[in-house]
Amino acid sequence: MKLADSGFLTIGAQRLEYRMIGPRPGDAPTLVLLHEGLGCVERWGDFPDTLQAATGNGVFVYSRAGYGKSSPVKLPRPLSYMHDEARETLPRVLDAIGFKCGLLVGHDDGASIVTIYAGSHQDHRLNGLVLIAPHFFIEESGLKAIEEIRKAYETAGLRAKLARWHNDIDNAFKGWSGVWLDPDFRKWDITEELAYVRVPILIAQGEDDRCGSMRQIEAVREECYCPVEVVLLPKARHSPQRDAPEATLKAIADFANPLLRDRQGAAVYAAHEAYNG
Repeated sequence: MKLADSGFLTIGAQRLEYRMIGPRPGDAPTLVLLHEGLGCVERWGDFPDTLQAATGNGVFVYSRAGYGKSSPVKLPRPLSYMHDEARETLPRVLDAIGFKCGLLVGHDDGASIVTIYAGSHQDHRLNGLVLIAPHFFIEESGLKAIEEIRKAYETAGLRAKLARWHNDIDNAFKGWSGVWLDPDFRKWDITEELAYVRVPILIAQGEDDRCGSMRQIEAVREECYCPVEVVLLPKARHSPQRDAPEATLKAIADFANPLLRDRQGAAVYAAHEAYNG
C-alpha cells in the first residue's frame, strides 16, 4: 500500500482517518502515535510534525474508531475496549501501513493500548515504547477527574469545545467516559502485561498530572524487566506534549534517536540516509 499524506484506512468494518509525515515505513523507521481517550489526529496539533523533524523518521498518526473523522463505534463500548484495540485493531493497522521497525508512542489511553500490545505481542519490528501520562490501573484521583470532566461536558460548555475535533462528539465522549465511570471497570489493571514487555520504555509524565500519580511509574519499575527511563516534566499536567512541548519533544527524541540508529532500524536508517546524500 502506498500511503498518501492523509486519508483513511479500512480495517475490517472500521474506517480510520490518518496522517503520515516524513519518510514512509519502507524507507525509514516509523513512530506510530496513539492518542488519548478524547483525542484524534487533529488533537495532536503540530506535535507529529515537530517530532518528525526532531527524529528524521516517519510519523504515522491515526484516529481510533469513535474519534475524529473515523467511523463511530457501537455504544456502550465494552470494558475490554483497550485490550480489543491492542490485540485486534493495532496489529492490522501496523500491517496495513507496512510497518518495518520503529516505536509506538501512546498518550493516556493510547499508552495503555501500546503497553498491552507490547506485552502480548513479541513483535521484532518494535524498537521501544514511549508512554506519555500512562495509566496501568485505576486510581480514585483519576476517576474524580473524569467525573469532573463529565459534569463540564454536560453543563459547562465542554461539549461544544470538543465538538471541533470529532464528527460525532457524543459517540466519542460517552464511549470513553461510560467505560471509565462504570463500577465494574474499577477492577481494570494491566500491570501483568508490563512484565512481558521486551523493549526499552520511556515514560514522560507531567509533574502536575492529577489523572495519574507516581504510583503508575512505580508499577513500571517494579514489574518491567526491560530498561525504563522516566522524565518528569515541570509545569505540565496530563498532556505534556501540549503543556511543555519542547521538553517533551526533547525527551522523546533523545530516547528514540539512539534506538532507531542502533537497533533493528539501523540498516533501514542507513539506507535512507545514503539515498538522501
